[in-house]
Amino acid sequence: MYTEFKAIVIGNELHLNKIAPHFGIQRKFKWEDPLLLKQDQLQGIVNNADSKMVYLFHFGSVVCVNLQHHEILDVIHYLKRLEPEIDISQNFPYEDDYKLEVNTEADFSINNDSLVVDAQCDHHLEIIATILAKSVSLEKNENEVDALLDRIEAVVNNLSRGELGMTDSGLARMTANILRFRLNTLSYIMLLDNPDITWNNEEAASLHNELSLLFELKERYENLRHKTETLMDITEAFSGLVHARRGTRLEWAIIILIMIEIVLSLYSMFISPLH
Repeated sequence: MYTEFKAIVIGNELHLNKIAPHFGIQRKFKWEDPLLLKQDQLQGIVNNADSKMVYLFHFGSVVCVNLQHHEILDVIHYLKRLEPEIDISQNFPYEDDYKLEVNTEADFSINNDSLVVDAQCDHHLEIIATILAKSVSLEKNENEVDALLDRIEAVVNNLSRGELGMTDSGLARMTANILRFRLNTLSYIMLLDNPDITWNNEEAASLHNELSLLFELKERYENLRHKTETLMDITEAFSGLVHARRGTRLEWAIIILIMIEIVLSLYSMFISPLH
């Protein structure tokens, strides 16, 4: 028996405390809590909700369990009515699939695309969904920070020709993007935090650690952290150059004003008396 997971990114953030009441769920969600939509909540959104679930995460990831593609689209379009900021213009550029196989005759094993167990436990679903959600959200941030590195490389190339080519507002936007990446990867994705279930369940903690290693979450996070730190160092250098350029312009403006004042003084001293 297989349980199929598909994780996708539909935005930078989902307001679970605003979404939950629409499904009759009256509780407050912390950043680390996913919102789980089960069969009862999915009735009316998908035709047959048996054995189907959807995990929603604050950091913009959705993990669908046993849903077909058209059913996933139905769920996303329904969520779009609750969260207008959800982006459905693209065909899910950040997604990943995984399977949970229950086989009483097989040994426990973790593979790149599946987890094999002899009996299914509740924590299997939550741990797999959490790891997949973090992985696809991390991929989104990886691609975006790489795009930002490409932009900075173009600025560096201009700088090598003696052209800075960056305004104060452009520098401010670039710095804001870098800070947003750092916030997303640490606070929104909460990559370094374990789900609550791992604190009370040794098997859940072990599975979480093994899947984290499989998806290289910590290595990828460290990679991304180093890239953002490098970007911050570069933008600080750019900031120094921009300030120096502004200082130079100010000095020239002062020099020009002084020269104008001298010219006006000479005019009043030597030319005005003649008239």
